[in-house]
Amino acid sequence: MAEILADAAGGVFPPPDGSVTVVPQPSPRKAGVVSFAAHAVVFTDEDPAWVHETLAADPGDPLAAPLCPPFLTAFAGRTGRTVNNIDLLSVADRLPGEPPLPLSRVEDREHPRVVRALRYREDVRIFTADGGVLVLGRALATAARHLLPEGGVVWAQQAPGNAPSVRAFHAAGYRPVGAEALLVVGQP
Repeated sequence: MAEILADAAGGVFPPPDGSVTVVPQPSPRKAGVVSFAAHAVVFTDEDPAWVHETLAADPGDPLAAPLCPPFLTAFAGRTGRTVNNIDLLSVADRLPGEPPLPLSRVEDREHPRVVRALRYREDVRIFTADGGVLVLGRALATAARHLLPEGGVVWAQQAPGNAPSVRAFHAAGYRPVGAEALLVVGQP
């Protein structure tokens, strides 16, 4: 999965041939679907044959099936997980220099947005700006790009219905690459 995402960050996507690639889960807590243009990647430790058979049983649009309720419900049931939100997945490259606003790194892991982020991601770094936690807003989304190591990228998820957030990340230079549905243990 890491290689597929690294390629997508560089603008190299799986072939838009309508197929579904099944890869192992990157960690025990990470299972789900990333959908690109006419190609989906299911990351799971389940049998790939089960994934393909379940998708083939859906009479709807095969290009959309990996992110549609019938497959996601079956996937969640088979893995004992809960389907989280389907998010727009976007990426941005590092920007040189210091962030355009002062940021302070904090170790506080109790803020509700931080707690939520830690449920889904490893290597979460937290910054504050004028008392706010770096979670949204164009200036903050831009500032995050300055915090990366040379050659690094930052991934972001936006709920498609949260148009202000989608616009803020787009204006901050994030490129949409696909959609993602994470399956989580317990409630999202």
